Amino acid sequence: MIEFEKFLQNNLIKNPSFHPYFEKATNEMLIAGGKRFRPMLLLKVVESYNPLLLESAYYPALALESLHTYSLIHDDLPAMDNANLRRGHPTLHKTFDEVTAILVGDGLNTYAFELIAISPLHNDIKVELTKELSQNGGLNGMVLGQAIDCYFENKPLNLDEVKFLHIHKTAKLIAASLKMGAIIVNLDKKLQKKLYNFGIDLGLLFQIQDDILDETKSSEEAGKDTHNDSDKNSFVNLIGLEKSIKEADKLAEKLEKEFESFDKKLKQNLRPLITKYLKRHKQ
Repeated sequence: MIEFEKFLQNNLIKNPSFHPYFEKATNEMLIAGGKRFRPMLLLKVVESYNPLLLESAYYPALALESLHTYSLIHDDLPAMDNANLRRGHPTLHKTFDEVTAILVGDGLNTYAFELIAISPLHNDIKVELTKELSQNGGLNGMVLGQAIDCYFENKPLNLDEVKFLHIHKTAKLIAASLKMGAIIVNLDKKLQKKLYNFGIDLGLLFQIQDDILDETKSSEEAGKDTHNDSDKNSFVNLIGLEKSIKEADKLAEKLEKEFESFDKKLKQNLRPLITKYLKRHKQ
């Protein structure tokens, strides 16, 4: 990931103009850090099967991070969560203004697909990557989840509906990260689907853990606003903290078993990352 961070720094967005701060704002949340979970998943899959493609894979990995960062910027806006803190820094609309935050989010969304287009990969692979990212990050994925999340504030959903919400809002982009890595190294369709399904469960666990951490961590510890979900359809709001922890434990156990069914190369490369995140709610 050190090399990926170097790649990110070397490919910061350049849009020089007489605007006093738009170029700075465009890169602000990208360079603020974050877990880089989604690009790590993609790169670990590529590393497992064809390390020679790693440098080329930095482009779609950064595309994932760019699209994810846009979603965070928009999620924090006054019209959505009205948050003050993200990645340990003031949110973009607080640092600059709301219009800038909206436009930077728009720009990072489209920049993600530019990165795939200019990547040194075969055109057939680029088409598949574009399809995967747009389907899971767009109208039938993350955007749909966000729409449901916002519309049903203060309108309690049942457990299946909450899972549907968070599978779309969070899990699909995590699942796409694994599948995009599989596409780059041309794994067979069966394994691509298996990785995607694993990613859906992993993403759902990730969201349950986020809900638990929102309840148990301070904003300083989390690097973002916490105790901010009282109106939301979170797992903690629906079933309580104790049952949410049990749900996370159950899902983590399922994922551990599924993980052991992968081949040796993939397990070796993914294990440190998966082990770290399976128990995140226990830390």
